[in-house]
Amino acid sequence: MSQLLTLEEINERASQISDWKLAGNKLKCIKVFKDFVEAIDFVNKLVAPAEASQHHPDLEISYNKVTVILTTHDVGGLTEKDFSMAEKISSLS
Repeated sequence: MSQLLTLEEINERASQISDWKLAGNKLKCIKVFKDFVEAIDFVNKLVAPAEASQHHPDLEISYNKVTVILTTHDVGGLTEKDFSMAEKISSLS
């Protein structure tokens, strides 16, 4: 089972991923695309890394905008898995 990060660890890791924001016990990133097709293409690119790491983001899709939210649900907060997945997601766009 993953271990929750301390507030100090969270702040340090969050400073290393510029397009993500802390939202309570979650990481949140909003990606805006040219249109719906590009937004869905981005979502489809998330499948392989999420499955490989067995860590799946919460997603909200609104036409050309995708909101990605990461948290480790089984421990109720942020773990190294969330920051690792955020880095993988950032490298896709």
